[in-house]
Amino acid sequence: MTARIAVLASGGGSNLQAILEHFDRLGERRGGQVVVVASDRAGAGALERAMSRDIPTSLIATDKYPDRPQLEDVLREYSIDLVVLAGYLKLVPIEVVMSHVGRIINIHPALLPSFGGPGMYGHRVHQAVIDSGATVTGVTAHFVDNEYDRGRIIAQWPVPVFAADDARTLAARVLRVEHIVYPRVVDAVASGRTTLDNPCMLGVGAVVDGRPSFTLLPHEDSRLAENIELALGH
Repeated sequence: MTARIAVLASGGGSNLQAILEHFDRLGERRGGQVVVVASDRAGAGALERAMSRDIPTSLIATDKYPDRPQLEDVLREYSIDLVVLAGYLKLVPIEVVMSHVGRIINIHPALLPSFGGPGMYGHRVHQAVIDSGATVTGVTAHFVDNEYDRGRIIAQWPVPVFAADDARTLAARVLRVEHIVYPRVVDAVASGRTTLDNPCMLGVGAVVDGRPSFTLLPHEDSRLAENIELALGH
């Protein structure tokens, strides 16, 4: 059965776009379908991307707009099986987390548990990585629990940090890898291949002399590493 997916986003929705395009390529083999895109921000580009594809959208209640639908009500209305956070900057209410254990996932632009937690999002993460002197950063897909960026890790992939990087250039490089890794994680969780009790990693990797080196696990697309290397400009 194809999982019904809600994507939550606060910004432009480039990860949403990557997920939709990956599902397009998979066709009948995809594990899920995005049936609603919700946001806490009326001007979020993700809502425009959804509307351009005739995907229903919803604005979620916030402290400033308490009369909007509550997140739990939206998930119930659309009979959601999987909640995908794609640049969603609000803390998911604990009652939603508890009622969707193992069914909420997130992507973080660093190698957790480093550079995570409250306030660590967007360019703040990348600036913190640069300030630390780290030569490797990456992306982390994980299940969501009641703490920021502390849920069980599903997949991580390394991204090199170069001496000439600033937060903007590093963010762009990391985002290109997010767009490859996250759609595959979403499909793996939606299809049931990856669960909270069996968080099958996409692969393991390292950065050697500024060049990512990957070992894929047998169940994954053999072109994944090649696609990531292309995204990184290697």
